Amino acid sequence: MSESMEPRRVTVFNVGLEEFARVARTAPNARVHHVDWRPPVDGDPRTSEAVSRLIGDSRIDAANAVALAGFLATDPVVVDVQPARTALERLGDPSTRRLLHAGPPLAWESMCGPMRGALIGAALFERWADTPDSASTLLASGSVAFEPCHHLDAVGPMAGVISPSMPVWVVEDAATGRRSFSNLNEGLGKVLRFGAYDTTVLDRLQWMTDELGPVLSAVLTANGGVALRTIMAQALHMGDEVHNRNAAATGQFLKRLVGPIAESPYPGEVHARVLRFIGANDHFFLNLSMAACKLQLDGASGVAGSSIVTAMARNGVNFGIRVSGLGDTWFEAPASVIEGLYFAGYGPQDATPDLGDSSITETAGLGGFAMAAAPAIVGFVGGTVADALNYTTRMRQITVSENPTFTIPSLGFQNTCLGIDIRLVADTGILPVINTGIAHRDAGIGQIGAGITSAPFACFAQASRALGDRFSNPFSNPLSER
Repeated sequence: MSESMEPRRVTVFNVGLEEFARVARTAPNARVHHVDWRPPVDGDPRTSEAVSRLIGDSRIDAANAVALAGFLATDPVVVDVQPARTALERLGDPSTRRLLHAGPPLAWESMCGPMRGALIGAALFERWADTPDSASTLLASGSVAFEPCHHLDAVGPMAGVISPSMPVWVVEDAATGRRSFSNLNEGLGKVLRFGAYDTTVLDRLQWMTDELGPVLSAVLTANGGVALRTIMAQALHMGDEVHNRNAAATGQFLKRLVGPIAESPYPGEVHARVLRFIGANDHFFLNLSMAACKLQLDGASGVAGSSIVTAMARNGVNFGIRVSGLGDTWFEAPASVIEGLYFAGYGPQDATPDLGDSSITETAGLGGFAMAAAPAIVGFVGGTVADALNYTTRMRQITVSENPTFTIPSLGFQNTCLGIDIRLVADTGILPVINTGIAHRDAGIGQIGAGITSAPFACFAQASRALGDRFSNPFSNPLSER
C-alpha cells in the first residue's frame, strides 16, 4: 500500500470471548461489533442433557402456567406494622435468640463485613450485649441462631437483618390470608443494612420502633390497609422500576398516608416527624415493593414440576435461587463483585460482593428487568438509556409470560415480563440482570456506589440438573407433590 493511500476501514464481528473484541478495537479504522454468545449450558454435558429433556416438556409448561396463575392471583395489601416478634412466630420464641439476614443460609465465620456489622447492631439494639466487642463474641459463640429472612416469609435489603423488636411491614393477600414481611427502610447514610451500628443508627431504630411503627400501624389498621400493586403500576409510568428507583412509589404511598396520619390521635409534632422522615427518603417504598414481590412469588411456589424461579437472594458471599418445583432448596454459587459507578475514592477493591434480598424484585420481573421504565436510573447505576431498554428486552428471552398489571410506557405500554425459567437461562446462557447498590466490604462505611450485575449461571445449571433428575427417575412422579 502506498503512503498516499488511506487505510481501508474494516468491520469486525466478534462472537464469544469479548477479549478478542478489545484487541480488535485497538486496530486503526476498525469498527468492531461484539456478540455476547456462549455455548449452550456453558458446554456442560450433564446440564445439556437435562435441559434438552426439559425444554418442550408439556408437563413442565402446564406446571408453570399453574405457578404463574398463583402469582397473578395474589393481591398484596399492606395491612399493618408489627414488632417482628409478633409478626414472625419464630422470632417470638423466648427460648431462642434468633436474627434474620438476607440471602441463603450462612454461618457467622463466613459472613461479609456489612452483614456482621448489621448483626452486631441488632444485638446491641436488642440489648443482648453492651459493646460491639461483646456483641461480636456473643454472635460467634453459637448462642444466637441465624436464619434467612426468606425462611420466615420475609425479605430485607442489603444485610437484611431483622431482630425481634424491630417493626416490620405486614403484607397480606386477602383471598388466601398468606402474608409476607419486611423491615422498614432507614433511609440513606449510616444505616444498619450497610453494617453501621453507632448511636445514630441505634437511636433511629429506636425511634422507628417507638413512634414510626405505631403511627403506621394505627393508620393502616384504621383505614383497611393500602393496596400495593396499584402504586407499583403507577410508579412504572412515572419513572420508577421499584427496586433502585422508588421516588414516585414513595410519593404515591405518602399521598395515601397524609390525610389518615393528620387525623390520627397523635400530637402534631409526631405527625410532622413521621411525614418528614418518609418524605425525605425516596427509598422508603423499596421494602414494601420487596414484600409485595415476595408474597406474589410465594403464590407461585410449591408447584411440582414447575421450572419458574421463585427467589433470587444474596448474602455477600453466595448467590442463591429457589425454584417452584424444587421446594425450599437453595441452589448457590459465589456472589460476584458489581460493576458500576463508585463514589469518589472507592473502587471494586473496596466492594462487598452482591448482597441483599432486593433481587426479589427482579425475580418478579421488575427492577433490572423493567429498567426501560426508569431511564433516569442509568445515572445511578451506570450505562445508557439504550442499555436500559436493551436489558428489559433481553430478559424476555428467559421468561415465559407477562404481567398484565404492569406496563412500560417507553415500550409502547408493553407488559413487563414474568416467570424466569431455569431451562431458558441454562439453554441460552442469558443471565437475569440485577441493578443494585454496592456496600463497602467493611462494616459501617455504607454504600459506595451502585451498578449492574447478573445472577451466576451455576445456580441455574444446578437447578436444571435437579429438575432433570426428578423427571428421569422411573420410581418417582415429578408431579406428585401438589
